[in-house]
Amino acid sequence: RSPPAAILAIVGPDRGKHVRNIAIIVLLALAVWLVPGGDEASVTISNLLSIIFVGGLLFLAYRLYMENRETIFGLEERQRWVLYAGAALIAITLVATRRLWDAGGFGALVWLMLLGSGVYALVGVWRAYREY
Repeated sequence: RSPPAAILAIVGPDRGKHVRNIAIIVLLALAVWLVPGGDEASVTISNLLSIIFVGGLLFLAYRLYMENRETIFGLEERQRWVLYAGAALIAITLVATRRLWDAGGFGALVWLMLLGSGVYALVGVWRAYREY
C-alpha cells in the first residue's frame, strides 16, 4: 500500500535524504542524553552556533546598510534618527529577551511593546520614504 499523497508531497523525491537528516538529529540527541558530559558539550555547541548566528545577522545588517547607504543618507535628518533609534530599540530588546521574559507577564508585555515600538518606527520611516 502506498503512503497518502499528503505525506509524499511533504517528503518529496528526497525521501532518503530526509530520513538521513532525521536520523542524524536523533543520534545527536541520544549522544547528548547518554554520553557523560554531553550536556556541557551541548551547551558549548549551542553557544558556538549562537555566536555564528549573531555574526551572520550582524553581517547581514552591515550589507544592508552598505547597499542602502545612499538611500539612508537621502532621508531627512529626523527620519534618519527615527530609523536608527528604531533599529537600536529592536536590537536592545532582542538582547534583553531572556531577562524580560523571565520577569513574568509584565516583562513579556514590556518586551512586546518595545519590539512593536521599534517596528512601528521602522515602518513609519519606510512609509514616509515611499510617499515621495
